[in-house]
Amino acid sequence: MDRPSGLDDTSRRDWIRAEQVRALYRGSPVGVTLGGLAAITLAVFLARDGRMADDAAAAFCAMTIVLVGGHHVLCALYRRRRPADAEWRRWALAFTVLTALQGATWIPGAVWMTSPTDTAQAVIVLLVSGMVVLGALPVFSAYLPAYLALALPIVTPQLVVGLFQSYPFHEALTVLTLTFLVAAPALAVIVGRQFVNGLELRFENIRLIEDLRLQRERADQANRAKSSFLAAASHDLRQPAHALGLFAGALSELRLSPQARRLADHITGSVRALDTLFAVLLDVSRLDAGVVQTRPEPLALGPLLSRLVVDYEAQAAAKGVTLRLASTSLVTLSDPVLLEQVVRNLISNAVKYTDAGGVVVGARRRGGQVAIEVWDTGRGIAPAHVAAIFEEFYQIDNPERDREKGLGLGLAIVRRITQLIGADLDVRSTPGRGSVFRVTLPRGRPEDLPAPVSTPIAVGALRTGFIVVVDDEDAIQRAMASLLSRWGHRVLAVGSADEALARLGEDATPDLIICDNRLRGGETGAEALRRLRAACGEDIPALLVTGDATAAEADRPTDLVLHKPVPNAVLRAAIGQLLRDRPTA
Repeated sequence: MDRPSGLDDTSRRDWIRAEQVRALYRGSPVGVTLGGLAAITLAVFLARDGRMADDAAAAFCAMTIVLVGGHHVLCALYRRRRPADAEWRRWALAFTVLTALQGATWIPGAVWMTSPTDTAQAVIVLLVSGMVVLGALPVFSAYLPAYLALALPIVTPQLVVGLFQSYPFHEALTVLTLTFLVAAPALAVIVGRQFVNGLELRFENIRLIEDLRLQRERADQANRAKSSFLAAASHDLRQPAHALGLFAGALSELRLSPQARRLADHITGSVRALDTLFAVLLDVSRLDAGVVQTRPEPLALGPLLSRLVVDYEAQAAAKGVTLRLASTSLVTLSDPVLLEQVVRNLISNAVKYTDAGGVVVGARRRGGQVAIEVWDTGRGIAPAHVAAIFEEFYQIDNPERDREKGLGLGLAIVRRITQLIGADLDVRSTPGRGSVFRVTLPRGRPEDLPAPVSTPIAVGALRTGFIVVVDDEDAIQRAMASLLSRWGHRVLAVGSADEALARLGEDATPDLIICDNRLRGGETGAEALRRLRAACGEDIPALLVTGDATAAEADRPTDLVLHKPVPNAVLRAAIGQLLRDRPTA
């Protein structure tokens, strides 16, 4: 069936007529065959009883067999050709002509099969012919001309012959035949109209479904475009925030008066809040943009949950809430980074919305799966709000949009990540008594866990060195130069790889390269790092700083990636790690 999308009135009529013709060709072979068998059976029995001449019966049967065979040939040809909607007229005409010929065989048949004095014979002939006409009604009424071409030649001769008979009750049979001749076409008109109305309704349904599909595609495309725009635009949005954080860090390194120190602390706090907002929006935009790739692996849940509980113990203790871990040795198969983000958000929410009592984190077996559960004795969630808490920016008790109470994005991120990693997310809650959030994952085998690797602990003073900063923003160059200089490093801040190579000369070799991911002239940070390492040494540590949520994580010539705005403590720790790990000359 052709899809009736965007059709004009003419095309719509063609589609409906073509559907009528398709119904004829699809359903008629069985009915025509049965009708032919009924006619042949009648002729054979009448001839055997001497009520019909043998040659007449043979002629009637031969015509019926030829026309039934011709009908099957026509239907097979139609199925093989699969004609377009616009070709319906030709196929409807061919079907109607052949049907009219089949009905016309009953014109001589009415004369051959009836007796002017035998009421029983007349009733039998009328009964069989009426059965053929009624049997054709369900299929042939789909296209009224085809039905009339069959029914009228079958019934009309019975009426005409009955007028000239003299057998008992011939007047009654004539009246009944006349009634049938009127009723059968009238019934065919009603059934055919219902069939066409059904096609009209189906046409509208298909059109509505097509419109809904197009609207959904447009909505999905708009959503993807929005997410991609937000993810890509985050680079430009985060540049000034990143520079502001660097300037605030450099300012904090100075000797300030108490009043100036308070202002510097306020600036640092605002930058930290802005950093949190950008980080959450970055997570949402990356998930919506479809750039997050899952990397499932066997993961022991005990160490993961223990580490997260330790991270939130101080926050819980400050509220007088107990945070307890139910020890577990279960293993799951999931992405460790994404799963940690899910559980971290659930624990953070549980601690945040529990004012008294405690929070319990643990895992348990559920058949062939494992369920991570976070129980709390907090405020609980009313049934009307349970579905809405996973929507963006939805907060039950924060109508004033107080940023100290969060952004309302944590659970939205949890829902997106669980869908991405194929986990089931469930929540049960009772207002005033608490909630339990459950994440169900595949269960892994302990023997599949990787062997533990011991990491040496570095001790000693923080190393300093010669750092090349590549960033096309002048403000960030100045801020980085000021901040890194305060930390004891020698700094060369430039706007491109070409400028860095020109100013480095042949002898100077940097100890570390810090490069922005998006530079002027379409150059990427990865390209700049490859050029600088090729010229200065492949073993030079590299740190890529990006504000682009869609930047690929793979195939980067770098040792570490940080997302803007980078907190000063994170930046200092990353620099210290890269300089410490580099062997001295």
